[in-house]
Amino acid sequence: MSGPNGEPQVPAGNAGRGEDGDGDGDGFGETEYAAINSMLDQINSCLDHLEEKNDHLHARLKELLESNRQTRLEFQQQLSEGQNMQTDVQGPHTDI
Repeated sequence: MSGPNGEPQVPAGNAGRGEDGDGDGDGFGETEYAAINSMLDQINSCLDHLEEKNDHLHARLKELLESNRQTRLEFQQQLSEGQNMQTDVQGPHTDI
C-alpha cells in the first residue's frame, strides 16, 4: 500500500538479505518480492485509470470538434443565404 504521501511503503524487515536472513545482500526474500509486486500492481492500476481518463477526454474532444464543425457549416450556410437574399432585394448591380 502507499504511505501518507502516496509513496509505497516497503516493510523494513530483511531488506537486502536473502530469504534465510544471512545478510549476504545477493537476493531478495519473499517479503521484498511481495512489496515490489504490490507496488507494480499500484502502478498498473494508476496507469489503467490514466488510460481511461485519456480515452474519455479524447472522445469528448472529438465530440467538441464535430460540434464546432457543424456550427461553422451552419453559420457559413446562413451567411451565404443572407448574402443571396440581399442581392435579390437590391436587384442586379449595374455600373453606369
